[in-house]
Amino acid sequence: MPRLQALLWDVDGTLADTEQQGHRPAFNAAFVAAGLPWHWDTSTYQRLLQTSGGRERILAWMAEVGERDESLAAELHRSKQQHYRDLLRQGSVPLRPGVLALACDAAAAGLQQWIVTTSGRAAVAALLHNTPELRACFAGWICGDDVQRKKPDPEAYSLALGHLKLPACEVLAIEDSPQGLAAAKGAGLEVVITTDNWSGGATALAEAALVVEHLGQGPVTLKQLSALLP
Repeated sequence: MPRLQALLWDVDGTLADTEQQGHRPAFNAAFVAAGLPWHWDTSTYQRLLQTSGGRERILAWMAEVGERDESLAAELHRSKQQHYRDLLRQGSVPLRPGVLALACDAAAAGLQQWIVTTSGRAAVAALLHNTPELRACFAGWICGDDVQRKKPDPEAYSLALGHLKLPACEVLAIEDSPQGLAAAKGAGLEVVITTDNWSGGATALAEAALVVEHLGQGPVTLKQLSALLP
C-alpha cells in the first residue's frame, strides 16, 4: 500500500484567504492609483478567478470592458503587487483555520512539503514573511514564475513531482479552486479541496478525494489524509 510521503500546497485561498482579503482590494487600489473607474466587487472577482494569474486576470477584465493594453496591464499588475505586499505587512490576511497545525504535524512526521501556486514568488514570500513557522515547513516553492503554463495546466504539479522524486500515488495536493483541482488531477494526484472560495460546482467537486470547508474542520489529520491514497 502506498504511504503518504508529501503534501503539495496551493497558496491563494488555501493557505490564507488572500483572494478576497488581499488580492481583490489590492487590484482595486491599483485601479484607483491609475485613475481608472474600475472596481471589482466580490461577485465580479469570484467570476474573474476563473482566470489564473494576476496580469492575465486584468487582461480578461480588459476584454470584458472593450480594452486591450498589454503595457497598462503589466503596469497595473506591478502596482497591485505592491499594494498586496502592503496589506500582508499590515497583517490583514491571516492563515486559514487548520493550515499551520496540519503543516507542522506533517513536518514533524517527516513529510516533504512544497508550495505549488500560480502566484508570483514575491507574493508568496510576502505572505510567508509574517509566518516563519509555516515557511519553515516547506522544502521548496513552485510559483507562476517557474512555469510556462499556469493552472489548470498540470505543469506546476508535474514539476513539483520531479523535485520530490516520488510517484503521484504517494503525494496529496491541497487546493481550493476548480483550476487547481484540474491541474493536480492532471498530474495524477489525489486532491483535498477546501471550499471557502469554491465555484466549481458539484460535478467538479466529485473529482476531489476529500472536500472540507477548511482544514480546521474536524480537524483534518495526517491519518485521514493517508487513507485517501489509492
